[in-house]
Amino acid sequence: MDEFLTLEHFNEAAEFIRAHIKYQPAIGLILGSGLSPLADEVTDADVIAYHKIPHFPLCGVVGHAGRLVVGRLEGWPVLVMQGRAHYYEGYSMQRVTLPIRVMHLLGIETLIVTNAAGGVNPAFRPGELMLITDHINLIGMAGLNPLRGPNLDELGPRFPDMSQAYDPQLRQLALEVAAEEGIPLHQGVYICLAGPSFETPADIRFLRLIGADAVGMSTVPEVIVARHMNMRVLGISGISNVTLAEPVPGQASSHEEVLAAAKMLVPHLAALIKGILRRMKDARL
Repeated sequence: MDEFLTLEHFNEAAEFIRAHIKYQPAIGLILGSGLSPLADEVTDADVIAYHKIPHFPLCGVVGHAGRLVVGRLEGWPVLVMQGRAHYYEGYSMQRVTLPIRVMHLLGIETLIVTNAAGGVNPAFRPGELMLITDHINLIGMAGLNPLRGPNLDELGPRFPDMSQAYDPQLRQLALEVAAEEGIPLHQGVYICLAGPSFETPADIRFLRLIGADAVGMSTVPEVIVARHMNMRVLGISGISNVTLAEPVPGQASSHEEVLAAAKMLVPHLAALIKGILRRMKDARL
């Protein structure tokens, strides 16, 4: 779907949000499937439903609340997205990533992005966390890049560097917090597919071969747009299911399985993110 949004679209959404919040957020946080409960810990919050915001994409998937929560978390003014829109829901890549553009216009310089992902690495188990060290933009390689179309020079360069998409300093803080809190934290490469069907065993064997550790249907377009605008990015995947490299009779992947695993993930994810925010405050990052 060809849709090229303009700076006016982004500004209209940002102005609406700015008029309905009391804080200027410094950190943006995107909560993936089933991970929305972390937003309940944001204090003194203003809450805005996505459908009220001009041009904002809506969430149509169970486990995505579809609300902005703007308040304070661990001393930081934060903007939390309870759920996200996906390309497979029929939106263009530019529409899917509009919230990231809006975050930037609101003054946010750091993005923490989370998702529920299938474990491609056979060592991963449901309920564990993976720190994203890099990604494979498989759908982008096929042409679905959110930067396709006219470049907005006011926001970033035509050809942004992606050699360090996930900020090394923030990743180090995450590892330190995980060690201190006793939170198991894998590290690995996230690969983005278009969805919405889950992967075949042949898909999984291919993804392992090319170096993926976890697979999902989001995140990478958001990260590309954030880096286009020089935002710092930290990415965390919650392993929601084990993918199958060979067919197993009677065993199948489902969204219900993803949501059930997310319930196990939330306490560790919340502790990790809050610890990272505290460390960022101490390190003045």
